Amino acid sequence: MNRGGSEAISLEPIATECVKLVAEQFGRSLDWSIESLTELDAVCVDLLADGPLGEKRLDLWWKLIGAYTGEVVIRAYNGQWIQHESSTGAPGISALGVTGFPFNIANKILTGEEFKSLASFARALPVIAERQTGQA
Repeated sequence: MNRGGSEAISLEPIATECVKLVAEQFGRSLDWSIESLTELDAVCVDLLADGPLGEKRLDLWWKLIGAYTGEVVIRAYNGQWIQHESSTGAPGISALGVTGFPFNIANKILTGEEFKSLASFARALPVIAERQTGQA
């Protein structure tokens, strides 16, 4: 998935690993749709059911979930991965004229921050984009 030349960022292989691991460990199917992020939200709840994740497990799932969430949004809204100064250690996404940070959302969810959702993150982008264009 090369978007924008040799400097394009592709996290599709990592996202594909997320799909495989979620199926193997949780018996849940991820189909690259916005709706599948609801399934991934449920996986996050299961991951945290026994308490906070250890450092290695947190790092693994942060990478997998951030990459999958970003790829879903990119596919749904014709976006791309970007480097952004606001996102430390991971790329952001640009879609519909909005910049988003799926790895930041994944980190917040996986560290137990309440009221965060991967599906809500993805569903909010068109609303934010509409508000931005309406104010311009």
